[in-house]
Amino acid sequence: MEVVLNEMFFEKPDDVYGYLANYFSRLSRPPVINRLLGKEVYDGKGQVTVQAEVFCTIKNEEKSAGSAVISSRGASRGEASQAPGTANDNGGRKESVATAVRWINESLCTVLQGFEPRDQAGVDKVLSDFYMARFLEDQERQMREKENQQSHEPVPEPARPATSVTKDKKGGEKGKKANSTEKPVPPAEPLEPVLPGSMAIGTVSLAVAKTAAELLGIPLYQHITALKHQQFSGEIHMPLPMVTLLSCGKRSPGKLNLMEEVIVIPKAGQAIREFLAMVLEFQREITRIMNAASKTGPVSNAVSDSGALVIGYDRPEQPLDLVTEASRNLGFVLGDVMYLAINCSAHDLMDYPKGKYDAITGSPKSPNELVELYEFLTSKYPALIALIDPLRKEDQEQWERLSSALGHTYLLSEALSKPGGSHTLPGIRGFILKQTNEVTVTDLIEFTRQLECAVTVVGTTNGEPCDSSLSDLAVGLGVKFVKLGGLCQGERLTKYNRLISIEEELAQRGILGSQKCGFPLGVGELEEPSST
Repeated sequence: MEVVLNEMFFEKPDDVYGYLANYFSRLSRPPVINRLLGKEVYDGKGQVTVQAEVFCTIKNEEKSAGSAVISSRGASRGEASQAPGTANDNGGRKESVATAVRWINESLCTVLQGFEPRDQAGVDKVLSDFYMARFLEDQERQMREKENQQSHEPVPEPARPATSVTKDKKGGEKGKKANSTEKPVPPAEPLEPVLPGSMAIGTVSLAVAKTAAELLGIPLYQHITALKHQQFSGEIHMPLPMVTLLSCGKRSPGKLNLMEEVIVIPKAGQAIREFLAMVLEFQREITRIMNAASKTGPVSNAVSDSGALVIGYDRPEQPLDLVTEASRNLGFVLGDVMYLAINCSAHDLMDYPKGKYDAITGSPKSPNELVELYEFLTSKYPALIALIDPLRKEDQEQWERLSSALGHTYLLSEALSKPGGSHTLPGIRGFILKQTNEVTVTDLIEFTRQLECAVTVVGTTNGEPCDSSLSDLAVGLGVKFVKLGGLCQGERLTKYNRLISIEEELAQRGILGSQKCGFPLGVGELEEPSST
């Protein structure tokens, strides 16, 4: 008391009690987690998901200190390819969310009690260990069920010898010819299992990170930066936004299925607010062109789950020609002020009985033919500098060929759940990381450390919550790109607005770093012009 009274005598504060409160608060114990509260909420598509709220003991009082929601979707091969019965289909969603809520309110609430929110690594270690224990229990349960089922199955009778059948010579020759032209496609690897309730892990991890940032009185992106680098580095770089402009995928009305997303990317150094205004103008011009060309009145302004305009086309050149025409009308030069990327989602297009990709309805493509199509598109449209999931990961031979043919094009993977190990593909230049299911904040930090020399992108799923934390994660992790979808839905714009706020805040504080390079320089000058 004598020390603080002496300080007050010299400083003469206007608010004596406030000064005393601040002084003694610095001597109080650090806040610790007291309990968690999990509850069901709805994401941007009106689908049920889970929210985690963290209550901390702060100066002997329990207070709500932070909460988070992450997508309840996401698996290794993308959302569209989920098989019925997994944790991501409509039937399993409610079960998965209910399990997640139960885990948060019961087990996780107990094991995390007493942890300091700023101990992110310790919290995430407990979360990951808890998940692995539940995962192994689930595997053992499935094995027991399989063994019980096999024990009750009748023993099959010995097969009768097959009778010889005279083959039709003409038909046999045709079959032989068909087999010689194309190798059979490798079968798809099994989907990585999604454990019901796993979203509790990622949700609690993010909620704890947000709680720590709130208690420290700093933005979430700054807290994530400090976690990754063990300290605040002083200068923060903004990721380049990959904005979805059009959707011409399987759910579009035309025959073209290959272009799930047509994406625009700004040149390095362009302000995000300025670029998004340009994209909105782009959308209006595209709509005007479509309406002018329509013989039946204004076209339908359908919007995809990713927040982009849905347009039906029959040929892959048509959407790219539309974007080129719109840019010409607006005075933009593709390859100068902005670049193009395509999310092909090829893993969703394979017709396994035919052994070909259903890239265009009525005109399926073999893996080799698809590589030739990509070569044609990148040569005709030089501004096209990135392909996301152009092939299935099983088509290793075609990946090698594509990488060799498209040396100046970035081949990115969104279908792989985690980088490294058996997931490495020949020629892959980067990964799109998502915080879904059991992926913790510490996992994301470790992924970006492992991929320091590769292109890292933080991306969204089709079922996003109205939460802007993903923008803070992208900035704090220091990734080169952030893929948040289009500009036609509120849950997307919430994240873009947060990006704008962060960039302007960094500029105001004088710690906004310059983005040096996005894509290979052989495609075009993507370095920020030096100010001389």
